[in-house]
Amino acid sequence: MDASDCDVASTNWSHWHGIPWQDAHQVVGRLQARIANAAKAGDWRKARQLQKLLTRSISAKALAVKRVTENQGRKTPGIDRQTWSTPDEKWQAVQSLQHKGYQPRPMRRVYIPKANGDRRPLGIPTMRDRAMQALHLLALDPTAETTGDIHSYGFRRGRSTADAIEQVRNALGRKHSPQWVLEADIKGCFDNISHDWLLAHVPMDKSVLRKWLKAGYFEGNNLFPTESGTPQGGIISPVLANLALDGLQDVLAGIFRTVREARSAKLNFVRYADDFIITGSSRELLEDRVKPLVQDFLRERGLELSEKKTLVTHVTDGFDFLGWTVRWQGGMLLTKPAEKNVKNFLAKVRGTLRDMRTSRQADVIDKLNPVIRGWAGYHRSQMATRTFAKADHAIWQALWRWARRRHPNKGERWIKARYFRCIQGRDWRFAEKDKALLTLASFHKKPHVKVDGNRNPYSPDDEDYFDARLARKMESDLKGRRKLAWLWYWQNGLCPKCAQKITKETGWHIHHVVKRSAGGSDQTSNLELLHPNCHRQHHVNE
Repeated sequence: MDASDCDVASTNWSHWHGIPWQDAHQVVGRLQARIANAAKAGDWRKARQLQKLLTRSISAKALAVKRVTENQGRKTPGIDRQTWSTPDEKWQAVQSLQHKGYQPRPMRRVYIPKANGDRRPLGIPTMRDRAMQALHLLALDPTAETTGDIHSYGFRRGRSTADAIEQVRNALGRKHSPQWVLEADIKGCFDNISHDWLLAHVPMDKSVLRKWLKAGYFEGNNLFPTESGTPQGGIISPVLANLALDGLQDVLAGIFRTVREARSAKLNFVRYADDFIITGSSRELLEDRVKPLVQDFLRERGLELSEKKTLVTHVTDGFDFLGWTVRWQGGMLLTKPAEKNVKNFLAKVRGTLRDMRTSRQADVIDKLNPVIRGWAGYHRSQMATRTFAKADHAIWQALWRWARRRHPNKGERWIKARYFRCIQGRDWRFAEKDKALLTLASFHKKPHVKVDGNRNPYSPDDEDYFDARLARKMESDLKGRRKLAWLWYWQNGLCPKCAQKITKETGWHIHHVVKRSAGGSDQTSNLELLHPNCHRQHHVNE
């Protein structure tokens, strides 16, 4: 049966909460697997036909609207000032995603601060344009995953910065590993990618892609054209950037004529989005042979390296990569939180305390705990124990200053008794009643198992592999939350309504099978974990 036949039942859909999400996911998932298989076999004609079939499918349109109305930017409008917040608006949006006559609107440009004090431009498309990008991304991503560089880890399903730093350790962590590293920095990657190159090489509908690239942007009341680049803020932009940089790993592998020459050069390539490093056996090799090759590769795509920030470094001097400092010291490779990253984290904590100087202690704890948990979770896979201890002390000092500032006429003993308690044998814990501020020291090191770069999340053969990785991740995320963990495992990690994975990114609601108002209990036998949208849909259809 052709995939289009599976979508026939969708013509009976009449409203947003009537969409059977399990069926929609199955239709899209089958098509994506076929696209990935066609791309792997090099059958680009078939891949294009399947992509066209997918982008015309109402199941895919529904999933595209669902994505843009549930992500973090769902309340941020484009230049038309519209957001889709009601079920009727979402259903009308599904029906509006037509290719005939489609013309994207210019983006609304805003600026967000960077860590170095500069500002990064961000383009905000309208909701309809975001949904169209999400729709075409469903068709493009299986191809990008199939053809992507093995050691590319940014903006890809099932891959993360932790995988990238583990590959760095694999490349540099042995006694006979290379000693030199080319730290590459691309000058304005997203802003300068050649439109001509993208239109010639990105395997998707060229007319739609051209319209997105040439849509322009509004800054204030002025309209500016876009002659190059793919805007940061567009859903499809990270994948376009990945496609532009894919292939560099193969180019580097083709430098050498013999296996012996390649082994002696010790070239290794690790990339996360537009940040990448290349290892080598000597400074001369990286500067004279590798760097010119990289420059030629980027020049073809309208990009160039920043001469000021692109450096060749010896591993004993160390370098920063993705928020970690990597250095060979004391006969071993150290990977610990970068000093700059620690300063930014502590500055955020101190800024929060300064902004909440008149807030209740419980509110301060609620505000800081996610910040501490997120930063610790990011770094706990590396050598962060000493850094965590120092940061804990700096946070305690900031909390002590916060408490003393609130009570200038009270003594230190009174302040300690009011804001700090002894919990589980540890004194000076910032706590109120049953709420306590997390400490970084409570997050013990948890080694990360690097993803197999040859695996494809769109291949049915690799489904079990990624399911096992998700189970390990959720086990960590739900640690200490026994009831949630039990429910997740009991449901095999799936939402009972749509049969799709429940992850930290999708979020979840706890649903009572028998309502509490009808005498239902809070026992696990009466509970289910549902996706937020599935939970809302269930109660509407009730």
